[in-house]
Amino acid sequence: MDLSHMLQDLQQCKAPEEGHSPAEPDTLLSRPVAEVLLHVQEKLKAPGLTTEQSGEILHIVEQLFRLGDRHWLFSECCSNQSTDLTREYVDFVSSLTLYAALPLCDNDSGTLPESSFEAIPARACVVSSVVLALVQRLGNGGEVVSSHCQATSWVFLTGPLAPLLCVFALTHMQEQAWTSEASRTAASNLLDSVVQAGDWETTSQLLFGKNNTERQPGILGSILEILQPDLKRDSWKRNQATKHVFAWIVMQVGRPWLTDYLEKVFPPSLLMSDDYCTDNQVLGVRCLNHIVLNVPAADLCQYNRAQVLYHALFNHLYTSEPQLIEVVLPCLIDFLPVLEKDPACTGLPRKPNRYDEVLRLTLTHMEMEHKLALRSVYAKCLEHFIEKMGIVIVRHLKRLERVIIGYLEISDGTEEQTRLAILDALEKTLLIAWPRMECRLSALVQSLLRLVCDLSTESIPPAVREELVTKATHCLLLLDHCTQGKLKMLL
Repeated sequence: MDLSHMLQDLQQCKAPEEGHSPAEPDTLLSRPVAEVLLHVQEKLKAPGLTTEQSGEILHIVEQLFRLGDRHWLFSECCSNQSTDLTREYVDFVSSLTLYAALPLCDNDSGTLPESSFEAIPARACVVSSVVLALVQRLGNGGEVVSSHCQATSWVFLTGPLAPLLCVFALTHMQEQAWTSEASRTAASNLLDSVVQAGDWETTSQLLFGKNNTERQPGILGSILEILQPDLKRDSWKRNQATKHVFAWIVMQVGRPWLTDYLEKVFPPSLLMSDDYCTDNQVLGVRCLNHIVLNVPAADLCQYNRAQVLYHALFNHLYTSEPQLIEVVLPCLIDFLPVLEKDPACTGLPRKPNRYDEVLRLTLTHMEMEHKLALRSVYAKCLEHFIEKMGIVIVRHLKRLERVIIGYLEISDGTEEQTRLAILDALEKTLLIAWPRMECRLSALVQSLLRLVCDLSTESIPPAVREELVTKATHCLLLLDHCTQGKLKMLL
């Protein structure tokens, strides 16, 4: 079927009983492209339109972009004279993305049953095909067109369309309840085509711009402007995809660009971390940790941001959710240098600070914790915390000793991740606080020897047993060295 017949089918999409007579094949071709695009939008909004009928309309539009005359599609002359093509195409693409948009959630949970998204993957695939055809046509520089037409199609269309298409692609390319393998593939292909059509080399260049020049700026600011209305306190839960799109965008932005958008990314991240749902809290803390690592301390301390962030993270330490503690503790460890000087360089006397406050609460929870999953999370973070604190760890040796001995006594499974992590923490403590180890020699040696004896009777993989014995032996050698050979006398 040629293009004229496709356009005729599009015009005659209404049912025959409505009394519409067949149009001439070239009727729509003689009209401005804006009128055709508006006609398509009206058809998609028609009440009672079935999925099959809308799919047929969008298939015709896809062929229109693939086969239509580029001069007619993108040039602001001839039939398109006095037409703002930029606005028309932005409105058209916006209506297409709304066709595949997720249903809004009106309850406080912010989640909908998976049955609510049954039609979304198929719609996303169809819309992706249509806009992919448009993007590929915009980026096709091999066609012979006038310079005015080429400038119109590239400069004034791809720039405004790229943020919309990027948000749409990110909504449907992540593994979520509203996506399928086909829709994720289609969305990923669309994002790659947007990058190629704009002469960007990577997604990072798409966001930040090519060589940070004004000639080819990035679209990060435009994307955040699109997301901003849906990231407010009373609206961020209505669309389940918005928070995932926002998190993906934030994770792609590093130094020095993130500082310029701190006012737009910090409040939504803090808002998500303050939610009662654990998944939202984890997502928000991950964004906050990325912000901490990629924004200078001076900017974080402005407007009391650092104090607000510290209290928000510190309050999360009272949770009993392993997946939340797993992201909160590393975030706090990365964030404390923003608020406090290096404990090794604070001068004399060294006064207790927030490092001590966080470690004191963490050791208290570790000492009382009985859940194996949470014990493992705590143990994995302990070594890094001890390394950060340096010699001032001696303030907490009494409680730290009880934690180490208690965690070495209990197995957490065949992988023995908790015991391995605690042995690493003990080794780090011996290397840093060795002058204070002599008075604790007896208790630590008994615990290590008991561990070696237990390993000979427990059913664990040989490789794990060997690793544990090696680490325990190394800790015994360090104890002997830092007590000047008194371990041998004790044995």
